[in-house]
This record gives sequence, structure tokens and C-alpha cells, in this order.
Amino acid sequence: MYELDPPFSGTSVPQGTNILLSGPPLSGKRCLAMETLAVGARRGEGTIVVSTRDSAARVRDSFAPLIDGTADIAVVDAVTQHIGRSTDTEMTKYASSPRDMSDIGVKFSEYIQSFYTDQQREHNRVLVDSLTTLLVYANLQTVFRFLHVFTSRVESVEGLGLYTIESTAHDAETLSTLDQLFDATIDINADGTATLTLPDDDSQTVTL
Repeated sequence: MYELDPPFSGTSVPQGTNILLSGPPLSGKRCLAMETLAVGARRGEGTIVVSTRDSAARVRDSFAPLIDGTADIAVVDAVTQHIGRSTDTEMTKYASSPRDMSDIGVKFSEYIQSFYTDQQREHNRVLVDSLTTLLVYANLQTVFRFLHVFTSRVESVEGLGLYTIESTAHDAETLSTLDQLFDATIDINADGTATLTLPDDDSQTVTL
């Protein structure tokens, strides 16, 4: 089981769960996702961020205060190489651009192989931020296929997958189509509340 972060204190989800965090811009969904990652990172769980909008440096700057500098995270950076600056390191791998989802998937698989198989970490948390960026570069069908493989991989290693999307940037059909891929959802509202809906249709709403 994976414990979620303090807004949902006492709530755990099964291993292999993929959660879609949906909300308008600046609603706090990315912060909520990062806090959920930090819960695991502080316990030594594998922690991977696939970033399609911020550089690895900016991701780490956002994450560091949540863990007091006690853990590092693996980052698949799909931004920096796109603007011409990148060299892979042990904890940072660069995908060519948000458009190249095949490359993103390969880099992610390398980290999962390292954490789950080589290092034998039984718990691994993954954040993809953001699906909206992927949908700028590719059509819905392409993104759906990519996420089908990606979420299946998270499930196969009994990980926890978190995925952010801008709810106001897409039509209802797009959101409904993508929603099929996820076991649970967290809907973040403009009024500062968040509703977690679990696979058994149980839901709870909290104030962020």
C-alpha cells in the first residue's frame, strides 16, 4: 500500500495504482503531487519525475524543501535538451522533447529497471507533469497509447503513478478518454478543495 500525503491523511491506495490529478492552472495539483512523492522519498522509496514543462533543476528546486535535502529524485527532463543544453547524469536523463514520447518512455523504463530490479526497491512513486504539454505536441490517440503503456508499466512494478493535467485546457471528450486509464482521480477545484475518488467509488473532499 502507498500512503498519500497529509491532505488525505490516513488514506492508502494499493500498489500499482495510477492517479490522475486534474484542475485549473495554479490550483495546486503539482504541489499536491510533489508532496505525495515526498512522503515516499523520505522513506527511501524510489522517486521519479517525468517533466514535460520544467527543467530538472527547477524540479529539484521545487522538491528540495519537501524532503529537507535528505533524498534525491530521478528526473526525466523532456525540456532542456529541446533548448540545446543537456548531458545525462546518474539521476537525470534527458529526452529529446515532449513530442518524443518513445524517448521519454525509454528513459523512464531505465529508471524503473534500476530502482525496482537492480536496487530491489519494492516501492516506487512516479510523477508525470504534465499531460497537457504532451497534448500540445501530439493528438489524443497518440497520448492515449503512450499512457496505456506507461500506466501498465507502473502497475507491473507495483508502483504509484501520479499524472497532472490542466482541466480547463481540454474538452470533456479528451478528459473522459484519458480518465479510462486511471484507477483513481484527484479533482482540484478553484475554491481550494480537492476530491479524491478511489476505485470503489469511495470519495473524500479536503481543503488544501
